[in-house]
Amino acid sequence: MALSKKDLLGLRGVPASEISEILNTAELMKVILASNNKKTPHLQGKTILTVFYENSTRTRLSFELASKYMGGVAANMSASGSSVAKGESLIDTARTLDRLASDVMILRHSMTGAPHLMAQHVKASVINAGDGTNEHPTQALLDMFTMKEKLGGISGLNVAIVGDVTHSRVARSNLWGLTTMGAKVTFAAPPTLLPPELAAAGCRVTEYVDDAVREADVVMGLRIQLERQQKGLFPTVREYHRYFGLTPERIALAKKGALVMHPGPMNRGVEISSLVADGEQSVIDEQVTNGVAVRMALLFLLTRRNVQ
Repeated sequence: MALSKKDLLGLRGVPASEISEILNTAELMKVILASNNKKTPHLQGKTILTVFYENSTRTRLSFELASKYMGGVAANMSASGSSVAKGESLIDTARTLDRLASDVMILRHSMTGAPHLMAQHVKASVINAGDGTNEHPTQALLDMFTMKEKLGGISGLNVAIVGDVTHSRVARSNLWGLTTMGAKVTFAAPPTLLPPELAAAGCRVTEYVDDAVREADVVMGLRIQLERQQKGLFPTVREYHRYFGLTPERIALAKKGALVMHPGPMNRGVEISSLVADGEQSVIDEQVTNGVAVRMALLFLLTRRNVQ
């Protein structure tokens, strides 16, 4: 059990066999999470570094916990408390961290392509924890793991992804991952939040949320990322929720028992109502737990490839 490449920089081009390997391994890791003794020796002697140039709660903590649950040494570097604040370049920082005998570096960065650049200059495995508006592969993997766990598989599913698609790295990773695994993806958003290249990417695109949600097996809301927008791309938050928010009435258009998902953090009353977020169809809290299982699986598989 191992992955063919040193790094996980995105899901575009990753074969279905490797995605399946990660998801199947995550099933075993979730058994560990559900036990009374969340401690294994899988990462004993390994050093895992989280390198975050942007704020994070779920991703950073889940990687740190995944490392510790498997016996690894976990350390965190934030840009504000490091030599980055003194002007050190990403490449020099990467080389320094590599010399600390790290085995895996998990990078979140506002610059698209930053993990790819880092991976070229280090021996350690690099995991993309979100780069600019490009990809967030581990979020998509935990999303797919949740779908597989709840619905029995991914192939043939109709997945509606609604919200700020333009600025969403989660949307892009889910597009590549889900289509590779045989799902049908529909994106819905205001025209100003729909990137034009999606139409040629093997998915359906619409400006009408009701059309996207109708008969969907999974409905995923995306956070409105005001911090990444240079100017307002819709009139008001209230109007956005009225025309594009996930409400009980819209979720009722989906298939019976359809899953409601969200990568978090949520803007309640904007892209999703509290009634939907906390409703019976919501698996948002379970996504968080599944994120730890998936990241445990990924750390195990990436470090396993070095044991040959």
